[in-house]
Amino acid sequence: MPLASSPLAPPAPVARTVIRARWHLMGIFTLMGIMMSSWLSRLPSIRDALGLDEAQIGVVLLVGAVGSLLTVAASGPLVTRFGGLRMMHIATTGFVAAMLLLTGGVVFASVPMLAAGIFLNGVSFAINNVPLNVEASAVERRMRRTVIPQFHAGFSIGALLGTLMGAGASWAGVPVEVQFLATTAGLLAWRLISVPKIILDTITPAERAAAAHALSGGSGDVPAPALDAGPRLSRRVRLAASLGAWREKRTIMLGFVIMAASLSEGSANDWLSIAVVDGFGKTEALGALVFGVFVGSMTVFRIAGTRLIDAHGRVRVVRMSGAAALTGIALFGLAPNLLIATIGVALWGFGAALVFPIGIAAASDDPLHAAARVSVVTAFASMASLAAPPLLGLVANQIGARYALTLIAVVVIISLSLAKFVEPEEPVAERPDPRNVAVDGSAPEDSEPDAASHTTDAADLNADDVALDLAEDILAVVAPLGAEAAVVPPMDQLDDECADPCGPTTERIGANA
Repeated sequence: MPLASSPLAPPAPVARTVIRARWHLMGIFTLMGIMMSSWLSRLPSIRDALGLDEAQIGVVLLVGAVGSLLTVAASGPLVTRFGGLRMMHIATTGFVAAMLLLTGGVVFASVPMLAAGIFLNGVSFAINNVPLNVEASAVERRMRRTVIPQFHAGFSIGALLGTLMGAGASWAGVPVEVQFLATTAGLLAWRLISVPKIILDTITPAERAAAAHALSGGSGDVPAPALDAGPRLSRRVRLAASLGAWREKRTIMLGFVIMAASLSEGSANDWLSIAVVDGFGKTEALGALVFGVFVGSMTVFRIAGTRLIDAHGRVRVVRMSGAAALTGIALFGLAPNLLIATIGVALWGFGAALVFPIGIAAASDDPLHAAARVSVVTAFASMASLAAPPLLGLVANQIGARYALTLIAVVVIISLSLAKFVEPEEPVAERPDPRNVAVDGSAPEDSEPDAASHTTDAADLNADDVALDLAEDILAVVAPLGAEAAVVPPMDQLDDECADPCGPTTERIGANA
């Protein structure tokens, strides 16, 4: 039988560790945006170097979406089996190889090499996204407040920075291959420094015991000593959870919510500029500016909207977001002039900002199931990315891109109808202390919850220490990599700053392969 949902949350490490992980995660999200948009911004130069037309470029770009779709469903079990840290390092290797293939495709004018690089880039994004979002959820659980949208805002900011970098390199006459090699070097250095510092999620013996008890259906068939016996049972339990995630109604419904959010955001990314040019007879520069309004409004709301989620809850915010997106899409499609349409675009951006991060957070409510569920819902997002551009293109050929975009209102309505599924499975504050949970999942009679020890409050930090840590991290990124920076620390050294509850008996998710 599928593994039942666990009501347990992992113990909180000390605040310094959480804050450090938060800012390094923010940096990784930003890096992903920079990397993606910096090479996409040079597509005209790539097209000219290889002698491709628009249709051929579209087919080559589709290869990346296929690579992502083929990989994303397996990412959850892979993270469960090998652990988030190893999969992040595998993704780093994939990104570097993909950028080198892209560079070689331009240098040697080789379409197959370029396509291989784009395919591997899509695969690496799929491998990277599951542990990245799982760890973002781990930070949010420990901080006891909503922060996941801010990570996605970092990606949006990175995408804007990458576009500016590509535009600046093009204006300065920097060859594509030089820009790509510089991007590759920065990516490698950044990830080698930051990735080991973002892994937080741990599984305690009590959690393994409760999970195994749930797997046995409460029959007690699993001997109590074996429940705490080590990684083999733990891995088997989590692999069962990975497969079972595809049979969970809530997870599938969250997948449709994520799909609707991806279609709403992705359609604007692909077609908004063209819709402004064709629908209003404006210049390409003005179309890009209107698209900038969409990205800007979405980024601002991802940063500011976290307090809205904390104040009103996920379900209400998803419904408010849907209402804003519907209003904005209708204004853009039916507006008599570009000014009103641009107001609609801003509302559309507000509506698209928070639904995807909320869906990821909802899929990650239970740390024992987070990797499996995140891989399922991101598979839906990949399907949306694969299907939306060609389908909207077919409709746009018949009625125009501006009116074709109004069809996105249908998927927004679907998202509104499924909003109830983003409700947390159980409020984090009501979850029992894993150290006080017996094998049968109940609290021992002689135990008293220690709520204070599980609260991570940034106000408890010494501000000077945090500033010093951040300064050291920034210097480490901009300084040349030394011999020590290139060495990935052993797995058992990553918990050095963990509080006592994470002691030597704690096991990182899938760490002991």
